[in-house]
Amino acid sequence: MFEKILIANRGEIACRVIKTAKKMGIKTVAVYSEADREARHVELADEAIYIGPAPSRDSYLQADKIIAACKQTGAQAVHPGYGFLSENEAFARRVEEEGITFIGPKHYSIAAMGDKIASKKLANEAKVNTIPGWNDAIETAERAVEIAKDIGYPVMIKASAGGGGKGLRVAFNDKEAFEGFTSCRNEARNSFGDDRVFIEKFVEEPRHIEIQVLGDSQGNVIYLNERECSIQRRHQKVIEEAPSPFISDATRKAMGEQAVALAKAVKYQSAGTVEFVVGKDQSFYFLEMNTRLQVEHPVTECITGVDLVELMIRVAAGEKLPLAQADVKRNGWAIECRINAEDPFRNFLPSTGRLVRFQPPKESMWAADTEHLYGVRVDTGVQDGGEIPMYYDSMIAKLIVHGQDRNEAIAKMREALNGFVIRGISSNIPFQAALLAHPRFVAGDFNTGFIAEHYGKGFHAEDVPHEDPDLLVALAAYVNRRTLQRAAGISGQLPGHEFTVGEDFVVVLLDTTGEHRRQPATVRDFQAQSGSSVVETGGKCYEICSSWHMGGARIRGTVNDVAFTAQVERGVGKNPLATRIIHNGTRLDAMVLNPRAAQLHALMPFKAPPDMSRYVLSPMPGLLVDVAVQPGQKVQAGERVAVIEAMKMENVLFAAADGVVGKVLASKGESLTVDQPIVEFI
Repeated sequence: MFEKILIANRGEIACRVIKTAKKMGIKTVAVYSEADREARHVELADEAIYIGPAPSRDSYLQADKIIAACKQTGAQAVHPGYGFLSENEAFARRVEEEGITFIGPKHYSIAAMGDKIASKKLANEAKVNTIPGWNDAIETAERAVEIAKDIGYPVMIKASAGGGGKGLRVAFNDKEAFEGFTSCRNEARNSFGDDRVFIEKFVEEPRHIEIQVLGDSQGNVIYLNERECSIQRRHQKVIEEAPSPFISDATRKAMGEQAVALAKAVKYQSAGTVEFVVGKDQSFYFLEMNTRLQVEHPVTECITGVDLVELMIRVAAGEKLPLAQADVKRNGWAIECRINAEDPFRNFLPSTGRLVRFQPPKESMWAADTEHLYGVRVDTGVQDGGEIPMYYDSMIAKLIVHGQDRNEAIAKMREALNGFVIRGISSNIPFQAALLAHPRFVAGDFNTGFIAEHYGKGFHAEDVPHEDPDLLVALAAYVNRRTLQRAAGISGQLPGHEFTVGEDFVVVLLDTTGEHRRQPATVRDFQAQSGSSVVETGGKCYEICSSWHMGGARIRGTVNDVAFTAQVERGVGKNPLATRIIHNGTRLDAMVLNPRAAQLHALMPFKAPPDMSRYVLSPMPGLLVDVAVQPGQKVQAGERVAVIEAMKMENVLFAAADGVVGKVLASKGESLTVDQPIVEFI
C-alpha cells in the first residue's frame, strides 16, 4: 500500500480523498493555487505545495508542476479527483512513465472512452445498446440533413469532443438540422479545437441514469447499482439519487451487465461510470463513460456501504476487489443536493465572495465512514470565513441524506436544507427546496426536461409557495418577543418606568414596492426559561417552544408539538429593525412593531430606490474582461457593452435601449461587485 499520495485537485473532492487516505493511514499532499492559500484542503493535508497563479490553466491544469510536486514530496501515487486532469489521457500516461501510480483507470481506457465516436463504436462491439445514429464525422450541413431524415426526427446533433452542454443541439426538422449542424461545428471548433460532429436519435422524455462500475487489475469488474441524475439545469446535474424511482429490477440488471461488458472491453481498472439515456418505455442507450470518480458518488456509497475512494486506492495498489457482484447491497434511499454559489433569483448568476457564516446542518454520517449510515452528510471544501473564488466552479458543498425509503430521504433533505446556513454570498438552497417540494419530483415523475419545463422563465420567490405562510409570521413575532425579553431584563431600570412587553404586535411584511401588508399577532403565555409561547395570527394558533438565543442563525424547536428548523437573520439590508425568517425555501422579511408604532410607520413616506436605468450594472461579482464602448459613442439597444467573467462563465452585457455613452466607470481587468455601475448613458 502507498505511504503517501498527492491529490491533484482542490475543493470538496480534495477534502473527500484526504478523509479516506487518513482512514487508511496514508499521508497526503495537497497542491494549491494563489487563490487557495487558505483553502480547507490545504489545511487538512499533511503537506501542501504551491503550483501557480489562480487561473486553473496556470495551476491545476499544469501537469509538469503536479509531477514535480510528487517528486519533491516523495508521493508514490496521484489521485486526480474529478474535473481538471482527471480524464486527461496524456497526464495519466506521463504519471505512469514517471514511475508514479495514477489512482484511476489506465491511460488506454481513458483514451478509448474519451472520444464519443470511438466509444460508441466500442460499445457496439461489446453488444451495449447504442442510440440509432450516424457515428462517423459528417462533412456538410446538407449531408447532415439527409442523415437526420434517415434516422427520423427528432435528432440530436453533438460534437465528438463536446461536454458540459457545449456543441449540442436538438433538431425537429430539416431547417433546424441544417442550422444546428453549422452552429455545433463552430462551437466545437472554438471550445475544443475539434470540429467533428455526429448525429443520433433524440430520445423523448429521456432520463439520465448512470451505472457505477469498479474494476481491478485481475480483470474483475462489478456494478454497484444505478444513480438517477435526471434533475439537470442546462445539462448540469442539480439533484442525484440512488436507486432510481423509475427503472425495474430487470432493467437495472440489464444496464448493469452491459456496463460491466463495456468496462471489460477496455480493460477498465478503478471506479468509473457508464451513463445511459433511458426512454419512457425503459429502453436504454449508452451515452458515454466517465473514466473517473463522479461528483455524485456519495449516494452510491450510502446504499451499498462501500467507500469508493478506498477501493480506487486499493485497486491502484494492485489489490483484488474485496467483493463480488453477489455481495453488492442496495439498502435504503440516498439523495444528494449540490449546493452552489449562485443566485437563483438572478437567473443563477455566480455569487462569489466571503462566507460570512457557513454552518452546515449537523452531520450523522461522514465521508469514508461506511459504518454510520441512514443520516446526513456534508462534503465540502470550504469553512466559516472562507472565500469563494471567481476562478473555479460554483460548488460550495454536497448535502447527502440516507433514509429507509424515498419519502423519508426527501423529508430528511428538506429538514437538512432548512438548517444549512450560508451568509455573505447567495446559494441555490431556495431552488433545491422548491424542487424537493414539487409534486412531480415527490412522485418520481420527471425526466431531464423537468427544470426547463417548470422553471423555463427563471426562478422567482413565488415559485416556493409555503404550505403555511402564517407560520412564518408567527415565528417573526416569536423571535421579536424573545429579543424584547432581553431588553426587559436589563438591570438598573428606573423604578416605576421599567420596560414592559405587551402581548399585541403588528407584523409589517416588507417588499420593495412600499406596499407593506400588515398582519396582527398576539404573543401570549411567554415563558423566558423554557422558551415556550403561544402565537395567534391569521386566525390560527401556534404553540412554539425553542431555546433560540439572539444572534443564533438557526431556530430549532417545536410548533404545536411538531419539530421544525428555520433560519433567522436580524437587521436585513439597510433596515436594522427587519427580521428575516427562512423555512422550506421561503423567505419572509418583516418588522414586528407594537400597535402604536405600526400606526406611525403607516404614515411614513416610501423612499423609492434610485433610478438606475441610465447605467449598465454588473449583474454578478466577477472580472471585467472587456468594455466594448467609449465615452461619446452612440449605442443601439442590444449592442454589446461589456463582458464579465466568473466561475468559468462569461456573461455578455448588452444595452437595454438606444443612447450615448456618457462615462465608462470601470476599467478592463477590474474586479466588480454586484450592481456596480460599469457604463453611464447620457
